[in-house]
Amino acid sequence: MKLADKVALVTGASQGLGYAIAHGFVQEGASVLLCARTADELEGAAQRVRAAAAPGAQVLAECADVSSEADVGRLAEITEKQFGKLDILVSNAGVYGPKGGIEEVSWSAWSQAISINLLGTVLCCRVFLPLLRQAARGKIVLISGGGATKPLPFLSAYAASKAAVVRFGETLAEELRESGIDVNSIAPGALNTRLLEEVLAAGPEKVGRSFYEASLRQKESGGTPPERGAELCVYLASSESDGITGKLISAVWDPWADFAEHRDDLQNTDVYTLRRIVPGERGLPWG
Repeated sequence: MKLADKVALVTGASQGLGYAIAHGFVQEGASVLLCARTADELEGAAQRVRAAAAPGAQVLAECADVSSEADVGRLAEITEKQFGKLDILVSNAGVYGPKGGIEEVSWSAWSQAISINLLGTVLCCRVFLPLLRQAARGKIVLISGGGATKPLPFLSAYAASKAAVVRFGETLAEELRESGIDVNSIAPGALNTRLLEEVLAAGPEKVGRSFYEASLRQKESGGTPPERGAELCVYLASSESDGITGKLISAVWDPWADFAEHRDDLQNTDVYTLRRIVPGERGLPWG
C-alpha cells in the first residue's frame, strides 16, 4: 500500500490514461476524486475504480471542465469538504486540438486546446496549491507527451501546449522547492486511446502522411499499455520519489524504478529537463 491514507485528484479520469492512474492509485490504498467532462463515462469509470479499491479507500466522481475557473474551484471545495486534505494532484485532462496547418485550422479550436491543455493545468495547480501545502509531502504530476520534445507538424496546439506544460512544471518545481511539494511531468508513451482514433479518423491530409502512418503502426502493435504510465504516476505520488522534482520522465524509456539510487544526481543536475542544444554538443566546431 504505497499510497495508504493519501488523497488524490485525477483530471481526465473517465478513460484511457487518467482511468488507469485512478485505478492504480486506489489499488495502492489512496482515496481518489475522479473528474472529467462527460458524466456517463465518468460514472462508469468511477464504478470500476470503486470495485478495485483497497479497503478504506474512497472513490468520488465529479464532472468538471479544467479550463473553467468556477469548475476547478468547485472541485477544490468538494475535495476539502469530503476528504479534508489533498496529497496528490494529477493533471491529465487534455486534447489534441485541431489538426492541419496553422493557417487553415480554426483559431477558436486552437485556442481552446491551449486553454484545456496548458491553462487548465496551470489553473488546477494554482487552485489546489493551498491544500497541497498542508500535506506532509505534496505531489503534482503533469501529463506531457511527444509534443513536448519534438515538433508535431499539423498538431501545433497540442505540441505547443505540451511543451509549455513541461516548462511550467519545471518552473513550479523551483517555486515550490522549499515547500515539500514535488512537481514532475511524465511522457506515458504511445497510447492507443481516443486521441489515436482521432488522428486516424482525420487522415493523412490533416495530420501529415508520416504521422498518420506511424499512428497506423502504433494501432497495429497495440501501443504502450496505459498501466505503464500509471505505474510511474504511483511511483511519483509515493514517498519513494520524495525530493525528485522538476523532471520530465518517460514511462517507457527512463529507469525510474531505480531513481532512488541516483537521487543526488537527479536533485543537483539538469538531467530529464527541457534544454537548448548548442553546436559543440553535436560535434560542430562553431558557435
